[in-house]
Amino acid sequence: MKISGIFYLIITTVILVALTVMSYYDLSYSLIFFLTVGGQLIFIVAVYKILTDKYSTKKTFDDWYEDNPIEKE
Repeated sequence: MKISGIFYLIITTVILVALTVMSYYDLSYSLIFFLTVGGQLIFIVAVYKILTDKYSTKKTFDDWYEDNPIEKE
């Protein structure tokens, strides 16, 4: 199964929330530090996965927004 870039972004978000909670409760500095470094590495992987994804669409900027389509003339 292919892991998408969105999955990595979700993991990065969970790590960010965990870091916020851990720093609030004044947990071990080394744990917070290594989790921060790990989160940054996962974020870099997520950006790479999203930018190199083989995604294509037939939509253009002339199509406007998907939830508010504009009739073409």
